[in-house]
Amino acid sequence: MKSFHYRAHPERHRTEHIGWLRAAVLGANDGIISTASLVVGVAAANASHANILMTAVAGLVAGAMSMAAGEFVSVYSQADTEKADLERERVELTTQPEAEQRELTAIYVRRGLDYKLASQVATQLMAHDALGAHARDELGISDALSARPLQAALASAASFATGAALPLGVVALAPPASLLPWTLATAIAFLALLGAAAARIGGTPVARSVWRVTFWGTLAMAITAGVGAVFGTPT
Repeated sequence: MKSFHYRAHPERHRTEHIGWLRAAVLGANDGIISTASLVVGVAAANASHANILMTAVAGLVAGAMSMAAGEFVSVYSQADTEKADLERERVELTTQPEAEQRELTAIYVRRGLDYKLASQVATQLMAHDALGAHARDELGISDALSARPLQAALASAASFATGAALPLGVVALAPPASLLPWTLATAIAFLALLGAAAARIGGTPVARSVWRVTFWGTLAMAITAGVGAVFGTPT
């Protein structure tokens, strides 16, 4: 009689990258839009080239720190919630194992298994790793989607700084007399490239992603330029 050896089929899914991808795309997008908007707003107000450059540098530093702090606090709150839910589940598994087994069985029944098979699956999974089974199937917590505050904070800060460095480089290199159109054109191009890259990594439609980021980025820069022109110093 031949023995059956189960060999797992190795697969990599895009959801494995969802945590850092979200933070990285959000950070780079904010870096480009925030810094470019600052530049066009100050440029439209007829500020000097030195002041525009300093504004871009300050925007990069402040934005990177703000993104890191905000992402860390937000994701850490999520991690605390996950820990609290897991601790409560651990106590319930210790004090009410039969009720937890019935709860897991009901989850599998709702997913399409008949009651007998669902009960067998719940029993075997709980015997293997009761907390892991409930974390995954009752709470929706998995290794791929669990909160990682430090990773998210570092990704946000680094990606914001990278995104902000692009319009900053344009400010440093572009002719002062044509700084405004240079900043607008290159920022839109940078946003389009970012949208395309994010879509390719995430497996989503490229055209839709490019249109979304370029539209909102252009709108933000246009509004900021308008504010700068209205409240700026006359030449």
